[in-house]
Amino acid sequence: MTVPPAVAPLPVSLDAILAARRALAGVAVKSPMVEVAGRPLYLKCEHLQPIGAFKIRGAFTAIDRLGPAGRAGGVVTSSSGNHGQAVAWAARRFGIRSVVVMPESAPGVKVAGVRSHGGEVVFAGATRSPEQQIRAERFVAEEGLAMIPPFDHPDVIAGQGTAGLEILEQVPAVATVLVPVGGGGLLSGIATAIKALRPEVEIIGVEPAGAPKLAAALAGGRPVLLGATESVADGLLTRAVGALPWALIQQHVRRAVGVSDTEIGQAVRWLFEHQGLKVEPSGAVSVAALLAGRIESPGPVVAVLSGGNVDPDVFQRLVTG
Repeated sequence: MTVPPAVAPLPVSLDAILAARRALAGVAVKSPMVEVAGRPLYLKCEHLQPIGAFKIRGAFTAIDRLGPAGRAGGVVTSSSGNHGQAVAWAARRFGIRSVVVMPESAPGVKVAGVRSHGGEVVFAGATRSPEQQIRAERFVAEEGLAMIPPFDHPDVIAGQGTAGLEILEQVPAVATVLVPVGGGGLLSGIATAIKALRPEVEIIGVEPAGAPKLAAALAGGRPVLLGATESVADGLLTRAVGALPWALIQQHVRRAVGVSDTEIGQAVRWLFEHQGLKVEPSGAVSVAALLAGRIESPGPVVAVLSGGNVDPDVFQRLVTG
């Protein structure tokens, strides 16, 4: 008798996401779903979370699940902005120290955001460079802080997946969901939640053309480390999809769509002029794919707007064309 090889369990389950949702009650808001007139399109407004991005879901969940002893010494992370703000916000809620290692080129609005929530900012290297992670790990080794990764962690993914539960409740007839992709935490969490309950819904990852790490992973069958990434969408410049997000993404996602910086800028402007929404470039890539005509769907589409923390000068330049 031939014994089939053991199949490793997926790192995040629907039960884990449901538990995260219970813990997030009174912390993350059930973000609004805006219906776009004249189109079978709905906008999931995660940029209206308390720190201006979806990241609050995963950061709070991960810190909460450390338990009192695990988080007593404080927490540290490496982040270009939104995750760092979320970690600082959640740490303040728990009454603990937080350190955020950011690239030297981090947008000023995101640096100020971290500090406004009580986070200590340490600068190291260029965007998504190894120096940031190395510096963050020194805080773990030398000062006993607990690491809260931006995407490659099961509790972070479970927290992000709670947005998927809300999408199904707010748009029961949804056929396609468009999700911005950085390291894959949001995409993997949403896909896990939705596919467990509505397997027929298509989940599509949208990323900058200058940072096609999901397209590379889907083509190669594994995460691929890109040589470099560049885009106005500064929150999506991760050079590779995370290992844990990939374990989920490969089960549930079959397509990645890339959008140019010009198309991203057009989406930022369209959201502001036609919907009155101030969304950062990273949060607008989902709408950019639609406006560029790259999405066909048999039914209603939900586009996730993942963040709204944009430098005022960058936003003004984009909305004025």
